[in-house]
Amino acid sequence: MKSNKSFKLDDFLAGWIGGASSVVVGHPLDTVKTRLQAGKGYKNMLHCVLTIYRKETATGFFKGMSFPLASITVYNSMVFGFFSNAQRLISRYRHGDGRHPCGLLDLTAASMLTGLVSVGLGAPVDLVKIRLQMQTQTILAENLHLAGNVSSGTNIPLGSVGVASGQLYRGPLHCISSILQTEGMPGLYRGASAMLLRDVPGYVLYFLPYTLICDLLRPDGMSSPHPGSIWLAGGLAGSISWVTATPADVVKSRMQADNQLSRKYKGIVDCILRSYKTEGAQVFFRGASVNAIRGFPMSATMFLTYELSLQFFRGL
Repeated sequence: MKSNKSFKLDDFLAGWIGGASSVVVGHPLDTVKTRLQAGKGYKNMLHCVLTIYRKETATGFFKGMSFPLASITVYNSMVFGFFSNAQRLISRYRHGDGRHPCGLLDLTAASMLTGLVSVGLGAPVDLVKIRLQMQTQTILAENLHLAGNVSSGTNIPLGSVGVASGQLYRGPLHCISSILQTEGMPGLYRGASAMLLRDVPGYVLYFLPYTLICDLLRPDGMSSPHPGSIWLAGGLAGSISWVTATPADVVKSRMQADNQLSRKYKGIVDCILRSYKTEGAQVFFRGASVNAIRGFPMSATMFLTYELSLQFFRGL
């Protein structure tokens, strides 16, 4: 796979492997984060963890993981593959050589483009994941508006709308099918505007800290970073990125958990204003501690597996 071409496929394959490992490591805390941001009845992170474990056992933390495992691996493959190739294309355009080291401005441009492109695939993936994670919440009239509170004012039995045992969706494919039937294709991209606000700056604060920390941890500045340095730099970058992205992530999670049967928010501005009015500014930092904790092992695993896989493929 050794090549001087600007475009390389091994970045995509290494990103796929890294994505799979990060999903397994991070999904339990991702479930906690989603419940805190879009659910009700949780006092704090510890209370949420204990409640999930008590009511759903350890399997509750892995709700909806099959879909992320299948899809987020593809998503991370696209993100890391696009970012690495974007760097090379920018270097080739600006310096005439795709192997020329990127400066901060080049890295920022590649990161922002990655965040922009990632929403195309990431918005539907996140939407389905969140709907599956949220459906084990207690079905309240406030959340689902199924037992009345409809335009005709009549009560509708839960069974008549396909809710069995407190679940709207039987799995990822049924979830996608249901969303398409009730909300159409735009339904799969609900919350995409909030995701843009999260991911465009979020990826800048993901890839830049990683690169800068790796450079600081390389004494000679020339050799490949040590696996321990990659792990540390990746973990810190993940925590920084996720904590700073929390306000936009809260809005995105609320909009995506807001399905057609229980539509609360007209759009991103309405979601921000209503959330602020009812719960105050602190609502936008809900789940920040989970994001900080979850971001470290997920990103450390992602970057380490990605870099080691890349070294392996390029050594073939």
